Amino acid sequence: MKRAAFERLVREALDQLPAEFRARLENIQILIKDRPAPEELASMGLGPEETLLGLYQGIPLTERGLDYNLVTPDQIILYLEPIEEVCESEEEIRREVRATVIHEIGHFFGIDDERLEELEAE
Repeated sequence: MKRAAFERLVREALDQLPAEFRARLENIQILIKDRPAPEELASMGLGPEETLLGLYQGIPLTERGLDYNLVTPDQIILYLEPIEEVCESEEEIRREVRATVIHEIGHFFGIDDERLEELEAE
């Protein structure tokens, strides 16, 4: 999939978020990279042969206090090639991009992986 088409899927996923969530997305960048760097995998406790589809880096809203100012933007990174590798069609890529965007935004809102997995299973 071409990067421009992938970027469109990311924008669609963001546009489909409820307005009350979109309104709270402040000081955050959404980035697309081809693959995770070794240090990104290591930060998640993953080895070089393991898969990472997305990554949130930053200070979740639940941990921001009065001293939260003049900080660099949080980042949500989506990894194009691993998402393509786990999907068999463009429709699957669309669904996976949406799921990954929602998962990483969950981290931005302070939800941990265990709770996100429970929510995703519902």
